[in-house]
Amino acid sequence: MKRKPRGFRHVEHGRRMAVLYILLRLSVILVMIAQFFNRNYENVFLCLLTLVLFTLPALIERQLRIDLPDTLEVIILLFIYAAEILGEIQAYYVNLPFWDTMLHTLNGFLCAAIGFSLVALLNRTERVALNLSPFFMAVVAFCFSMTVGVLWEFFERFMDSVLLFDMQKDHIVHTIASVSLDPTHSNEVIVVRDIADVILVHGDGSQQALGLGGYLDLGIYDTMKDLFVNFIGAVVFSIIGYFFVKSRGKGRFARRFIPRVLMDGEETPSESSSNS
Repeated sequence: MKRKPRGFRHVEHGRRMAVLYILLRLSVILVMIAQFFNRNYENVFLCLLTLVLFTLPALIERQLRIDLPDTLEVIILLFIYAAEILGEIQAYYVNLPFWDTMLHTLNGFLCAAIGFSLVALLNRTERVALNLSPFFMAVVAFCFSMTVGVLWEFFERFMDSVLLFDMQKDHIVHTIASVSLDPTHSNEVIVVRDIADVILVHGDGSQQALGLGGYLDLGIYDTMKDLFVNFIGAVVFSIIGYFFVKSRGKGRFARRFIPRVLMDGEETPSESSSNS
């Protein structure tokens, strides 16, 4: 059976991606129209931001002269849609407890793949005196992924403390341990168990029971959970990447997530499809 030429595969790639782009953009536009008529202008802005983010993969390919694997590009687009449209506007973050965990795990995995490709690029660049072993490439990819995760948590904390968002979602706990509750100020840990509710005392002296069924933790559980699942995703791909380099590029799975630097004169899939 005759193999299809590379240029033809790029055209097919462009067509498939075009269909995905159209469907996702159409969905976002319909949501944006609905939010506009509901006068929810913050969500309208999120829809506009999503449409802008959808252009990033093609822009990165053309400006940086790299080829994003089909699998990676599709996951990036679906990740943006799942985070902004489904997570924020459709309130999946609140109604589906696993939604945020899933996205942070996937983020750790993808960032490790991107970090791995950056190290591989430096390893092949003659202008940079860098030649890392597969083990250290995996370590650098892991550190890159964790750094991105930490910076994102910094951003969430900034948005919550300055703009009073709730990006670091709260958790209900029933036991707390704190030295701040020690009346002797001797650094003794005071444990409070079986907390049933939180009572707000307003400035005028009035009180309000929130009916939460426990103590309202302000973000620390969410932050540590996000970093832990990011850690899991980063470790998984770092191991995959290690064996990928160890085997000198054999295996199809890792290749689906590692961007490839284009050689001189080689076209990106979008350029190839537009010229055909």
